[in-house]
Amino acid sequence: MSSIDQVAEVEAIVARARAAQAAFEADGSQQAYDRAAQAVAWAIMEPSRNRLLAELAVETTGLGNVTDKVTKNHRKTLGLMRDIQHAKTHGIVSNERATGITEIARPIGVIGAVVPSTNPGATPANNIINALKCGNSIVVSPSPKGVPTCEALIKFIHVEFDKLGINRDLVQMIPGRGSKEKTQRLLEVSDLIVVTGSQNNVRRAYTSGTPALAVGAGNVAVIVDETANLADAAQKIETSKTFDNATSCSSENSVVVVDEIYDAFVAEMAKSGGALIRDESKVISNLWVKGHLNPKAIAQDADKMIAALGLTDEVPADTSYIAVESKGIGEDHPLSGEKLSRVLTVYRAEDFNDAVRITREIELFQGAGHSVGLHSQVEERALTLARLIPTSRVIVNQAHTFATGGAFTNGMPFSLSMGCGAWGGNSIDTNLHWRHFMQTVKIVREIPANEPALEDIFGDYWMEAGQ
Repeated sequence: MSSIDQVAEVEAIVARARAAQAAFEADGSQQAYDRAAQAVAWAIMEPSRNRLLAELAVETTGLGNVTDKVTKNHRKTLGLMRDIQHAKTHGIVSNERATGITEIARPIGVIGAVVPSTNPGATPANNIINALKCGNSIVVSPSPKGVPTCEALIKFIHVEFDKLGINRDLVQMIPGRGSKEKTQRLLEVSDLIVVTGSQNNVRRAYTSGTPALAVGAGNVAVIVDETANLADAAQKIETSKTFDNATSCSSENSVVVVDEIYDAFVAEMAKSGGALIRDESKVISNLWVKGHLNPKAIAQDADKMIAALGLTDEVPADTSYIAVESKGIGEDHPLSGEKLSRVLTVYRAEDFNDAVRITREIELFQGAGHSVGLHSQVEERALTLARLIPTSRVIVNQAHTFATGGAFTNGMPFSLSMGCGAWGGNSIDTNLHWRHFMQTVKIVREIPANEPALEDIFGDYWMEAGQ
């Protein structure tokens, strides 16, 4: 298909989505929006379909593992449905007598969503649910490896839509293998773009001329200080680091350990499946091939990754991840960046202040704005990280992968897309959630005057500085 034909195909899909959205909004109600969202949620959560999607994702992308993807598809969707269950997204959503302002919810229109191969089922489902909950239609552009899973997901969604008489054109995808031409045209003709994935796509989204919600890369660094519960920290890091073979942008990539408890923590890591490698050169030479991450090592089960790194005879048989000692940070030290694998870089810090310095350097090199972690019993240290690190989230005493994107044990919105603020070149610093898929009209009425006297505003200032 020529580039002209590809562009025309995208334009035709968006035109159908626009017509479907107009009808969806014209006949809209909170119940209609909610039912459409529920239909999508059940399309991915129904156990047999969930497993099929998980198996297909692993088979076609070569990333992650089936058991964890089943868990991810279920829990991420369940958490999202909990978050949106009582959210008002149709009609009057607020009416403030004191201000005289009434807010009326309105859809944005056609959402264009670019989604990655790391989560080819859960991420598009999350975006689709949010879009429909707010009265939009959505067109998904999956990564090439994610096409089969996305196709299956949308097929299941349409089956559920047919049960309720919902227009299939509300949820579509760009068919066939993705291309830059097709993705670019989707970015240009949508009303809002949501991008999760490569930084090239993020940059293209922000320069497309269309309002965009695109999220930056992760490169999570976690501090373990001298007050931490070491066994608990080691177990949580192992659980988080190995989940879905480290495909999540929230997976720990570095751990910065205070010297006082370094050896004790290394021992706890070993008990939890973390094998310490002191010579980083071998790991680097095998994890990167010709400047690129080795596909035989990234997002693989432990045994396959260990074999690809040439470490089978050097680590215990029950090893679940590799912990590599390093001191370097920056372009010449690839272990300080995101590794998309069961490889964790370990830094030794003199004390907590030194750990903050190291963590800051890591985040400034790669992953600024995303999140950092802290295992500590000193509450004030979380505030220190919040003040000194370029990060949107400080995750305290939790398994990072699960906590950052929302958990049933914290208050973060369930999401697979984490905004990184200005630090990460993003327009949002929160988890992408339903409110980002809605806009409001404000009816403004006259109220009694509320004009302050100058003394009310400047009295304290005049006393200090004079008039």
